Amino acid sequence: MIKIAICDDEQALASANRKLTEQYMKDSQEPAILEEYSSGEFLLADIQEGAYFDLILLDIEMPRKSGMEITPQIKQYLPNVLIVFITSHLKYAIDSFALSIFRYIPKQELKPRLEQALHDALHYIKLEQNDVYTIQTQTRLEKILLKDILYIEKSGKNALIVTFYNQTKVRKSLSQVYEEINRDEFIYIDRGCIVNIIHVMQIKNGEAVLKNGEAKAVSRSHVQPVKEKIAAFWGKEL
Repeated sequence: MIKIAICDDEQALASANRKLTEQYMKDSQEPAILEEYSSGEFLLADIQEGAYFDLILLDIEMPRKSGMEITPQIKQYLPNVLIVFITSHLKYAIDSFALSIFRYIPKQELKPRLEQALHDALHYIKLEQNDVYTIQTQTRLEKILLKDILYIEKSGKNALIVTFYNQTKVRKSLSQVYEEINRDEFIYIDRGCIVNIIHVMQIKNGEAVLKNGEAKAVSRSHVQPVKEKIAAFWGKEL
């Protein structure tokens, strides 16, 4: 069951967001619980008291506390929640990336952009907590959540797995690890590097820019195939 919060001080917009979200979840046959909030303070208070959400549709321009202001506080309690900013002003777009926002939607393009954001969020959320890559040796047992892996690269005779939180080496070739994971989200961008598509923000100047700010080089022969694979996975054109 996916839990979604919709927060907007304008009742008409909150209702529109809820209607679009309910219809999309119904069409996708995904069970969901939706909660609606008229202010960021009410949303934050519920989260501080233990409310959990997988996804939050958050208006930026709200009285008293804006979406930009409460986002860091929300992240303290729900570090893995996906937040989608909805706003009338493009000036916030750059700042929203600094807050690790999942998507940014102009209100003028609400319907198509919200549907795409929901589509992408479901892909992300479905990387279940029990979807792990297991490293097992005679002296070691380690499980790494697939959704936390940013990229995997060749490191001598090892494969180096880099997550949001740490790095770990496994005494296997890159191709072995790739075959063992066997998920569409993981793609080669170079002979020596595999990235997790869900953490790629953009392909720019021959590099894949990841959510943690790192940029990994995409080999010339891989640029077009990488763009096509990402487009196919997200269901949209880059």
